[in-house]
Amino acid sequence: MPYFTRLILFLFCLMVLVESRKPKRKRWTGQVEMPKPSHLYKKNLDVTKIRKGKPQQLLRVDEHDFSMRPAFGGPAIPVGVDVQVESLDSISEVDMDFTMTLYLRHYWKDERLAFSSASNKSMTFDGRLVKKIWVPDVFFVHSKRSFTHDTTTDNIMLRVFPDGHVLYSMRITVTAMCNMDFSHFPLDSQTCSLELESYAYTDEDLMLYWKNGDESLKTDEKISLSQFLIQKFHTTSRLAFYSSTGWYNRLYINFTLRRHIFFFLLQTYFPATLMVMLSWVSFWIDRRAVPARVSLGITTVLTMTTIITGVNASMPRVSYVKAVDIYLWVSFVFVFLSVLEYAAVNYLTTVQERKERKLREKFPGMCGMLHSKTMMLDGSYSESEANSLAGYPRSHILTEEERQDKIVVHLGLSGDANAARKKGLLKGQMGFRIFQNTHAIDKYSRLIFPASYIFFNLIYWSVFS
Repeated sequence: MPYFTRLILFLFCLMVLVESRKPKRKRWTGQVEMPKPSHLYKKNLDVTKIRKGKPQQLLRVDEHDFSMRPAFGGPAIPVGVDVQVESLDSISEVDMDFTMTLYLRHYWKDERLAFSSASNKSMTFDGRLVKKIWVPDVFFVHSKRSFTHDTTTDNIMLRVFPDGHVLYSMRITVTAMCNMDFSHFPLDSQTCSLELESYAYTDEDLMLYWKNGDESLKTDEKISLSQFLIQKFHTTSRLAFYSSTGWYNRLYINFTLRRHIFFFLLQTYFPATLMVMLSWVSFWIDRRAVPARVSLGITTVLTMTTIITGVNASMPRVSYVKAVDIYLWVSFVFVFLSVLEYAAVNYLTTVQERKERKLREKFPGMCGMLHSKTMMLDGSYSESEANSLAGYPRSHILTEEERQDKIVVHLGLSGDANAARKKGLLKGQMGFRIFQNTHAIDKYSRLIFPASYIFFNLIYWSVFS
């Protein structure tokens, strides 16, 4: 019985194994399946993209030590330089610097990079190869900030020729110091320099020079500045000496800037001139209008102070006098003198009125005379001269009590002959300061102040322009 059971199990397992190995029949769907083309199963290969072994390296970078300069131990390697100025971004008087964007290119020969090629006249690389080979260590002397542009990648280009000549170009923005002289500001011209020099190699190892002389410096014709007119770009070179390291070749990019004056005419000179002219208006205002003349004088003084403060706020704190300072401070003095002029007029008017009041109290009968004129006589004149002018005979002598430093004499004009005689006497005695009138100060100021200011302007513009 156990034997029969084992036989049945064996046959059952055998049948299951046979059924599992039979191919499954597909269910009929009513559609005839077409055979697929062979090109959909296997993509044809692009023979141009098949890498046939390892390519041969044209530049044998790994076979040389590029930490040393070319021809190490021999003569100095010549490195030519040329520059193309893309833009002058800004000129700062406060910081005494300028910002420039330029293309800096170096030319030298390194035989270690020479390669033989019948088809390639040169090979161009980006900035990744620069870290593997020797390049000149040129830096900007007196630079404050500088950087190489990196949008969208580092703006560096390296071009190698079959004979080993190398062109190394980069796009740089540099902010460098510029020693400015503001003694003629804003009628000034400034000369700035961008200086290039090797940091480590002296003139015995590296000879830095302008590749094409003055033609090595190119500028964009569209370069312009808001406050300056670019007059000239030129190049120079000389040796720089450091006591601890030696002599170095130094290249200079020099450019001259002349300032536009129109902006400062509108913002500084015209307002200052108008304030001075406005202060002269007080000479035509009645001397008894104290609030009007005082407020006008104070307003012009404060306005001139504001103009001077605004100009100096945008300038460096230099220890010498600038041209604009001379103009503004002279204008301020004219405005201030117009205030002092009214102070003098007001004081003399008060003194005159006080003396007239005392004389009226002393001689009450003389105040009612018709057609009288008041004359102030200086006490330096003799008694006979004063009496003759007053219509008294020379024998009549005034008492010491009646004589004052300045006395008032009422002259009666009875006839034409008498008036003509007295008029001649007044003209003859004008040089002796017979009479003083506070109105005369305003009359003279109306002529002296404008004439003096015009004379100052003629001298100023002839000297500084």
